[in-house]
Amino acid sequence: MQVSALQKARYTYKPKLPAILTGAIEEVALSFGEPARALEDGEALAALFKNTYGKPIVQFVKGKNEKITRPLTVGVILSGGQAPGGHNVIAGLYDGLKKGNSASRLLGFLGGPSGLLEDKALEFTDALINEYRNTGGFDIIGSGRTKIESPEQFAASLETAKKRGLDAVVIIGGDDSNTNAALLAEYFTAQGSAVQVIGCPKTIDGDLKNEHIEASFGFDTAAKTYSELIGNIERDAASARKYWHFIKLMGRSASHITLECALQTQPNVCLISEEAAAKKRSLVQLVEEICASIVRRAANKDNFGVVLIPEGLIEFVPEMKKLIQELNDLMANYADELTEISNFIDQVYWLDRHLSNESSGLFKTLPPEIARQLLADRDPHGNVQVSRIETEKLLIGMVEKKLGELTKLGAYTGKFSALAHFFGYEGRCAFPSNFDTDYCYSLGFTAFVLIAGGLTGYISSVKNLTARADLWIPGGIPLTMMMNMEHRHGSSKPVIKKALVELDGAPFKTFAASRETWAVKTSFHFPGAIQYYGPPEVCDQPTKTLVLEHAT
Repeated sequence: MQVSALQKARYTYKPKLPAILTGAIEEVALSFGEPARALEDGEALAALFKNTYGKPIVQFVKGKNEKITRPLTVGVILSGGQAPGGHNVIAGLYDGLKKGNSASRLLGFLGGPSGLLEDKALEFTDALINEYRNTGGFDIIGSGRTKIESPEQFAASLETAKKRGLDAVVIIGGDDSNTNAALLAEYFTAQGSAVQVIGCPKTIDGDLKNEHIEASFGFDTAAKTYSELIGNIERDAASARKYWHFIKLMGRSASHITLECALQTQPNVCLISEEAAAKKRSLVQLVEEICASIVRRAANKDNFGVVLIPEGLIEFVPEMKKLIQELNDLMANYADELTEISNFIDQVYWLDRHLSNESSGLFKTLPPEIARQLLADRDPHGNVQVSRIETEKLLIGMVEKKLGELTKLGAYTGKFSALAHFFGYEGRCAFPSNFDTDYCYSLGFTAFVLIAGGLTGYISSVKNLTARADLWIPGGIPLTMMMNMEHRHGSSKPVIKKALVELDGAPFKTFAASRETWAVKTSFHFPGAIQYYGPPEVCDQPTKTLVLEHAT
C-alpha cells in the first residue's frame, strides 16, 4: 500500500496516555463512587433499566488487580458518521487488550451495528492495526447507522456475541449510538448474559458532553480543519476585497462547531442556532443582522466579509421549525400520496391544503430550489436532511433582496457579491490532531480497563483534558446517568441528552463580547493548518471551547 509522507511519519507517533495507564497494567485498579442518578426522569429510567440503572462513577487508581490480565475476546463497532480519531480508539483498545494478556482477541464488526446483527467481522492483527494508527477515517472496518431496536435485532446481537465467544462489545458512536449501547447492555444483562457493553463518545458536532464527558472525540480536529479553511477564505476576502462569503458548517442539533470556528477565526457575522431559538428570531431578523454588518462595512469601503452559519439553523428559527415539523408529519403520514405527485407545482397546491396557513404562506415564499430540498427524502429517523438544504444560498438571496430595498432608500451604497460554501465532509476524516490522537487512544485503552473490571453499561471517560496528557483522569460513567426521556415518533423513549450551546456559558459569552467589533472592523484571525510536529503550544492545544469551559 502506498502512503503519503505524512502518513508514514504519523505511523511513528506514540500517543500520550494518562500516567496511570503507562505503568504495570496489573497495578491499575477501579475505585467506585456513590450510585449515580440521572438529572432528569430518574424514575422512568430506573423502571426501563432495572439491571443497569444507578451504577457508580468509576475512576482508576493504583492497586492490585490480577483480574485485568485474564484473556478477553472483545468486539468493536464504529457507529454513525465518521469522526477523526476512530482508528486510534480501536488501536488503544487493541493495545490495552494485548498488554493485559497477549492471548486476548479483538474483533471488528463490519459496516457498523449491522455487522453485529449479521455476524460479519474480522479479527485485528498487529499488521492491520499498524496500517491505521494515527490516521483519519473509519475505513478500517467501516461504519453504519443501523439501529438495534426490535426484539429480533436484540436477540440476533446476543446470538452473535455468544457464537463469537465475546466477553464484551465496544460501541464507538454519538448520542444515539451510545443510547443503543445502554439498551444493549440492559438487554444482555436481563437475559442472564455476562457479555458487557461499553461506549465511547464520538461526534464532530460536540454535542455529546457533560461534566464527566468533557469532549466528544473528533470535534477538535474537525473544528481546526474548518477553521483553517475559513481563515484561508478570510485572507482571500481581505485580498480581493469584493466578496462576501457565506459559509455553512456541520452541526445539526448544536452550534458548537460554528461557535468554535468563530472563536478561532473572528468572522464578521456568526449566527448561533441556540440564540436564534432563545430569542425567537425570524429569518427576516437574521437577514437584518447580516445586512447591518454589510451596510456598516460598506460605509468604510469594505465591501467584503465572512458569515458563518450552522447547518441546523433553519430548524431553530421558529417559523421554519414549525414548517419542517409539519412537513415531517405529512411525509410520514401521507408519503405514498405525496410521492405520486411528480410535478412540483402540484405538490405546492397539495401542501397548501394540508399545511397550516402560516406554514403554507412561508413555504410559498421560499426559493423553489430550497422548497424542493425541504421535500427531499427523509433520514432514517424521519427528519428532513438539513445538510442538503442550502441555507447559505437562502440567506444570500434574502440578503440581496433586502440590500436592494436599502439601496432604493439610500441607506446602502455599497456593492454586494456573495459566494456560498458548505464545510462538512472535509472535516470528518482528517488526520486527527495530536489532541484527538492522544484522546482517542486513551479512550480506547480506558475501555479495555472497564471491560477487564467486569463493567457494563458504561461510557469511557477521560477528564482534565486541558492539562498535559499524563495528568488526564481516565474512568467510566454509567450511560443511564446521561439519559432523559424524550417524545419521539409518538412515544416516550430513553435517549442521551444532546448538549447544546449554553448562552450563559463562557465560550458564547466570549464570542458575544467581541462580535460587534468584528461586524464592522476586519478582525480576521488565521489559525493555519493543523500542526503535528513542533512545540506543545502549537501542536497539542485543545479547542478554545474546552479551554474557556475549564477556565470557569
